Amino acid sequence: MISAVATALGAATVAITLMSGGFTAAESASASGTLIDAQIVEVYVFLLAAFTGFQIITKVPPLLHTPLMAATNAISAISLVASIVIAGSERPLYINIMGAIAVAAATVNVVGGFVITDRMLKMFKKTEAPK
Repeated sequence: MISAVATALGAATVAITLMSGGFTAAESASASGTLIDAQIVEVYVFLLAAFTGFQIITKVPPLLHTPLMAATNAISAISLVASIVIAGSERPLYINIMGAIAVAAATVNVVGGFVITDRMLKMFKKTEAPK
């Protein structure tokens, strides 16, 4: 669930940045209805991505968890890079705050994913019999 939320948060942050970054102050005032409609669509996409991700992850058999974790770590790393770029860009404050939150969520997800993957792989290593 955290993976789906972090990925969707990163995607939503990128989408909001791209949509709001192209407007000047005068254009923003005239296109405020369009911007609000776009933000509603972005919230809808975020909720749909979170729900879909949760449904997919809960139906994965335990045998496939290790390969899935590796793929999830790669996706989270991409989200982390995008979040760092957004958090450090010259954008409005709320976008930088969302970027910082996305950086924190993606970092926790990547680190936790690697810790869990490492623990899962240790289960498959043969231990030496005591002599």
